Amino acid sequence: MSFTNAQFEQIKRIYDERRMLNGQESDRRLEYAEKTIPGFSKIRDRMVSLSMEMAKKLALGEETTCEEYKKEYADLVKQKRDLLVSASLPQDYLDPIYTCSECKDTGYIDGKACRCLKKISVSMLYNRSNIDSYLRSVDFSMISDKYYKDEELVAFRDTYDNAINFVKNFDNDFKNLVIYGTVGSGKSLMSACIARELIEKEYSVLYFSASNLMDLFSRYSFDHSKRNELYSDYAEIFESDLLIIDDLGTEQVNSFTITTLFTCLNERFLNKKSTIISTNLSPKAIAETYTERIYSRLVGSYTFCKLYGPDIRFRNKFDRKEV
Repeated sequence: MSFTNAQFEQIKRIYDERRMLNGQESDRRLEYAEKTIPGFSKIRDRMVSLSMEMAKKLALGEETTCEEYKKEYADLVKQKRDLLVSASLPQDYLDPIYTCSECKDTGYIDGKACRCLKKISVSMLYNRSNIDSYLRSVDFSMISDKYYKDEELVAFRDTYDNAINFVKNFDNDFKNLVIYGTVGSGKSLMSACIARELIEKEYSVLYFSASNLMDLFSRYSFDHSKRNELYSDYAEIFESDLLIIDDLGTEQVNSFTITTLFTCLNERFLNKKSTIISTNLSPKAIAETYTERIYSRLVGSYTFCKLYGPDIRFRNKFDRKEV
């Protein structure tokens, strides 16, 4: 399970809030019992003093003399439960309250992530991805080769195999992808399916259109009044396990965006953080649009996957008779 610093802090806040709210509810229940059940406070006070006396005996090594204390304490526990029942309250009314009884709201059991932590992390990762609702609606079963033929089909199968292997070997085989080709050929869908699979495996994934990514970099660089507010999003671009840059080439290309793009790709490469780029630009057009440094970085450290053929989005609508 891998978290950026911002994600770790968010998860910590979730568990801190759970413990705080459950603690407040426990205090409310205890106060209610003490106010409404005759004799309850007396029993509870005796249990507290008895615990202190036993602790002193144990500290002095007088374990054998504690047996009478233990018997009295057990009897007090029974009396307390009987009083709760007589007041039409459950016996466990004053037991510690946990949102997750398995890990007791710590997130871990014997050093391993609890199911509740996994559930929280996956939900949070979807929310942080920037395309939460879309990712929840796609998976690899939606990808079909029925619209491809001949060379298009060969290219599709090669790209599909690369996508499947990218997910399968993400743990131990650092890779980056450039998925390029014609409009509507399934590039963004392929990237989204990869993103969903990795999020379900609890990897952090960020999904940006190229224009939105550059807009964030621009605001962080030039709008100093917003810098602290934007820092978390900015940092996650470099820290996330996978960054997906969709529709490269649709952003405004200038010296700032070119420099920023290279910095982003280079930093992630040096830190072994995977990146996927989807674009309508051919490798030749990428070389002509961006600097030699960017093109060289892509050629040297990315696998190029081609998707071309019919507009899948149009054909899907046609098959459903929506056009």
